[in-house]
Amino acid sequence: MAASSSQNPSSTRGVSTPRPPPLDYPALQVASRVLQEQLVKDLQMVPDFADMLTIPGAQSSASYTVFPGDYRVPFQKRKHIGIPPILWEHFNSSKFICHMGILTDIERAWITMDHKLFLWDYVEGQELSSFVEQPDIITHVALVKPKPNVFIDEITSLLVICTPVTVLLLGLSSTNISGLDNRPRKDIKLFATDMSISTDGVEMTSVIGMGDGRIFMCGGSDGHLYELHYQEKEVWFGKKFHLINHSASGMPTFLPILRIPQNEERIASIVADPARGCFYTLSEHNWVSIWMPESNKGLRKIQTLSSLLKQAQDKAPGTPQLMQNFKLISLHIITQRESKSGVQLMALSSNGVRLYFGPLAANYVYGFGGSAYSSADPKQLQLLHVRLPPPNLLHPDEQLQPQHRIAHVPQAGVQQPNQPSCIVSGISTASYVDGLLVAAQPSDVDSKDFILGISPDLTKIASLGQTQQQNHSQPPNAPYYGSRAMGPYVGPTGQPRTVLTEQAAVLYVEGTIWAVAHTTQPTASAVSATPTSTPQPLAINELALQFSEPHREFIIVTNVGISILVKRKALDYLKDAIEEVQADGNVQAIIDFRDSFGRDQTCAMLLALASGNTFISPDRIGSQAPDSVVHVSSELAAIAKQAYFDLGERPVWLDRGFGNNDNQGNVLFSGRRDGLATYFARLIRPIWRSKLTKTEKSGAQSSHFSDAALVLIQKNLYALKAFVDRNPQLFMSAPPGDHLGARTNNEQEAWKLEQASIVQILALLTRSVEAISFILLLIDYNLGDLLSQCDAETQKMVSSLTYEDLITTPNGSHVSRALVNVIINRQIGQQISIDTVSEILQQRCGSFCSADDVMLYKARENIRKSVEVRDPIERQALLGESLRLFSRAARVLEFETLREVVGDYQQLNYAKGAVELPLQCAQVADPDNLGFEFWNACCPPNDSRSEFLEKRLQCYDLILDSLSVFDERSSKPGPQQQDADEVRSHAYDVALSSEDPVFHSHLYEWLIDRGAADALLEIRPPYLEAHLQREPITASNYQLLWQFYVKTGQSLRAAEVLAALAQSTQFDVSLDQRLQFLTLAVSNAKSHPVSVDGKYETAVAFLTELEEQLEVAQVQLEIYSTLLPRINEPGEVGEKIKILQRGLFTISELYQLYAEPFNLPAMKLLILHVSEHRDDAVVRPIWNTLFEDATDDNDSDRSADRIASLIVSYGRRFFPSECAFPLRHVASLLLRFTLAHKGIRPHGWAARILNDAGVPYPDIWDIFHAMYESQVPPFNDQANVQSISSDISVLLKDWVEEARRPQSSISRHDFPVDVIDRAITKYLEELTPGRTETRETFEDVQRQLRRYW
Repeated sequence: MAASSSQNPSSTRGVSTPRPPPLDYPALQVASRVLQEQLVKDLQMVPDFADMLTIPGAQSSASYTVFPGDYRVPFQKRKHIGIPPILWEHFNSSKFICHMGILTDIERAWITMDHKLFLWDYVEGQELSSFVEQPDIITHVALVKPKPNVFIDEITSLLVICTPVTVLLLGLSSTNISGLDNRPRKDIKLFATDMSISTDGVEMTSVIGMGDGRIFMCGGSDGHLYELHYQEKEVWFGKKFHLINHSASGMPTFLPILRIPQNEERIASIVADPARGCFYTLSEHNWVSIWMPESNKGLRKIQTLSSLLKQAQDKAPGTPQLMQNFKLISLHIITQRESKSGVQLMALSSNGVRLYFGPLAANYVYGFGGSAYSSADPKQLQLLHVRLPPPNLLHPDEQLQPQHRIAHVPQAGVQQPNQPSCIVSGISTASYVDGLLVAAQPSDVDSKDFILGISPDLTKIASLGQTQQQNHSQPPNAPYYGSRAMGPYVGPTGQPRTVLTEQAAVLYVEGTIWAVAHTTQPTASAVSATPTSTPQPLAINELALQFSEPHREFIIVTNVGISILVKRKALDYLKDAIEEVQADGNVQAIIDFRDSFGRDQTCAMLLALASGNTFISPDRIGSQAPDSVVHVSSELAAIAKQAYFDLGERPVWLDRGFGNNDNQGNVLFSGRRDGLATYFARLIRPIWRSKLTKTEKSGAQSSHFSDAALVLIQKNLYALKAFVDRNPQLFMSAPPGDHLGARTNNEQEAWKLEQASIVQILALLTRSVEAISFILLLIDYNLGDLLSQCDAETQKMVSSLTYEDLITTPNGSHVSRALVNVIINRQIGQQISIDTVSEILQQRCGSFCSADDVMLYKARENIRKSVEVRDPIERQALLGESLRLFSRAARVLEFETLREVVGDYQQLNYAKGAVELPLQCAQVADPDNLGFEFWNACCPPNDSRSEFLEKRLQCYDLILDSLSVFDERSSKPGPQQQDADEVRSHAYDVALSSEDPVFHSHLYEWLIDRGAADALLEIRPPYLEAHLQREPITASNYQLLWQFYVKTGQSLRAAEVLAALAQSTQFDVSLDQRLQFLTLAVSNAKSHPVSVDGKYETAVAFLTELEEQLEVAQVQLEIYSTLLPRINEPGEVGEKIKILQRGLFTISELYQLYAEPFNLPAMKLLILHVSEHRDDAVVRPIWNTLFEDATDDNDSDRSADRIASLIVSYGRRFFPSECAFPLRHVASLLLRFTLAHKGIRPHGWAARILNDAGVPYPDIWDIFHAMYESQVPPFNDQANVQSISSDISVLLKDWVEEARRPQSSISRHDFPVDVIDRAITKYLEELTPGRTETRETFEDVQRQLRRYW
């Protein structure tokens, strides 16, 4: 896997590491905002070129800082490469015409000797390529981009070779290869194209190529603008290869012989502006023209700027450099990297005057917003500013003399007595890029030329928070040309606009300079060449870019070789200052540096030097790789660490008068914290806001950055992290003398907030290093293929995800886990061990693949192995280990993965894993038992805790699914049935042994639904009783509950549950069922042992209550049965009857709501009987009504039958209850009916009816005898008395016969013989003579009494 060579984490194989805490996303996002603040500062630190060059009243400037030869000199000659010996042989062999130039895109210098062309690889130093296959003297060579689809794909560039009479094209391919010491270099091949054309004697110079492959050049002898047109094949009216003159009479012509000799403009050079899609020409008369290529070989001149000298003199009147010998020698493009708006082009004169041009507009847009131009419609230009050359340059001889360091340096820009100066003049060639100007001019020493180097002075123009106010004005003795403004111009933001100040120096270069060009080291292309969405600071802001870009280099071609000139960084100045401290022990150099660059910038650079950075030094030692981290010596690193600690100062509490959510707005952090944040932000800026992936033409996604670019960024981040890990005291301790007890509360609070902020930043740093390792791993496994195997939602998320999102948001973790799962699944699918990738993930990107994740992967590996092994014991061991690992990593086990794992366990008949793992995941899904509390509270509605219970239930359902699978296998007959039975039994044993009450409840419901309630009652698991009692109560649960109590010998509790079932109004239970429940309740209550719990009295009372409820329920059932025929009656009647099925009523409710309203006499008697309510005023009217109803017609026989049936029925039911069967009243009614029908009813009819009703003979005789003796109407009438006497005779006869019957229930000893004998004597005495039958009956009874008793 691609990774930083500096990273060497130790292996954690076999080591039990503590589980890391979950990612603190809020803390990471706070740290991310800190980085963003630093990136914004970098954007705003240096003003735009337009802001510094368009200050009203300052249309020209000449503010420079000129240092002597100390460490602040902006440019340095790095090395000189001599011309290869083989070329020297050519030089010395004969006389020849020689030309030289530079082709930086292919890292070659070109040298011509007459008709021979040599391409010198100045990176390797000795390698030469040559082209000698044409006879004419070569005067100019250029490298351009070819048109698409004209040449073979291998040709990446074209060499345009100009001679005095022809122009020809050579194809060139360039590939990156490794050279000496594994340094990257370019290998080239040349291809013949057979494209050559005569120029009719016009020597072509200054060749440029546009982005679309069009080639333009100017005629050296006629000054016309030509286009070299080429195409794949010839067409009608168009040759395959020909020249087009675009400037002859304003009309393009294809024939050089038709050129117009008179050409006022006379173009001398051309420069392309690819970003704006145009190019500029410079004429011999100092004219500048703008040209816009159009379709169909068209070319449009946008504008020609003439009279530039006059305009420059107007802006800088009295300037000597504009008074004589003013000659523009070159044009230079100013890109949007330097100026977002307002400045577009710079023209350089031979005496160092620079003319800056910008769009011709009334107002300029300042800031970092949109461009002031567009490629579709380029604006015309105007001269904006005249920049004069430095007036007091130190001569190189003076700079070469030993100088004292900072403490003794003369004031910058002040000419000291007897110091030789250097005047800018005779510039022959120059190179400009990103605010840096390197120009060649003749020197006053033979065999040497001068190189003038100019660069922005950031200590003067940037807002660096310096402790001492920097002087933004021009040096005291610097001449100023033009009118001065009355005061500093204040911009729209209210801040003074900064005047451009630059550093300038002159250096010697051996030989005569032929060409100068800027280049970059190959390491820069990996990062800087990748488009990024992160806002980039201006290119002139070297402080923001020095940690992520190599030194800017300029290639200088001379007649003796190549010299490489390097723009020194502020980091180099600081390194030299530290070396000064090391040499002299005087720290003033670092302090002065801090005062110039500000505390925070200094701390950031000190941190870079102390920790190491790939871009510290322009020189590589030995076999050091070009992208390796460079470390200064341990002595310098120690000084840098100490300076970082000392200069960082301490955090300060600021009373701003307003609060802040995190209080950080009230703290001015120390330089240590801000330096750390600044350095970290600059290292990670190239990728921070950039997308993870880009879409290829095929539609597939690939990494937005190459692995080389990511490794380069990661190395610097890791070097910083390693430094922090080695030196925690630099960041987490107070400066000397700071004791917490001695501080004020505000100081303590400021210190705490700073420590918290540093902890957050360092956490983000660690996470960032791991994020890059993670992406590098994905690249190794083919990121595009991995994404294609993800679901659509994940693919969409990845396409919009930035590195910041990946590092600081839950979405990043979601995506990373999905991608890792794809890798692991691919490994498992290919039956490849995942141990290696798991260890790599954990060691290099642990936060993206924690120990939990690794355990998951190893668990999956064990399952895979268990499928392959044949030994059952080994298989069980592997499955057991997988279960252990899955259980430990349950908190990161996603539900879909859990489902898959449970499915694997089912297939492998691993019952324990199929049950225990979902149980463990259910507990982890509800870590704070919120779901359990919600369940325990009976699941109230609209409760946020419900989601945790839902997660639990999802896991439980997996267990139920496993039990179903095992049940199904066990039910299938076959040779494996016994094993299936054992697996099924084990699965249920494991499930029922769980201590999770929520799961048990869910399991019981499932078993009951499957008809396994009886089996559940037989097993009687521990949580069954609680489940059946759980709210909301259901009838089915209660029915199981009372059975559970019966099986466990708790009869009284069973009776209580049955009573609750019978009494409940929330259950859909019929009245018959309620009666059944009460009956069972009474039965169980009677079975309750006397000694249990010492609650005998309570149990008896409960039983009594149950029995009473049972009697009332029976009454209710009778009422319901009586009224059932009327249940479908409309309105209140039918509904009222239906209510009887929905619950139990009290006896009073039954009487008042049903017996009385519905006029149910029998039910009234039943209610009075059950309630034992004795009230003659109530019961007698009921019986009167019954008799009235029975005798409502004139048929005495039918009436008699109805009365007999009524009395016998009610008597057998209610007697001896006086509440419902008032015997004397009933007997009275019966006798009255008999007397009313004398002669029709036989004697003794009334008595026999009462006896049939269950009334004993003695009670009947007592009542009849009392009536006989009462003399109360109607018994005061003698006929009625004699009739009663006859009834008594029959009654006594039946009584005696019954007493004499052998099996009689009447005891002979209890028979009142004497009383009856005396009564009969009296009856006979009072009997009228005509009642013979009655007399005979009395006498017969008396005889029997006297005979047998």
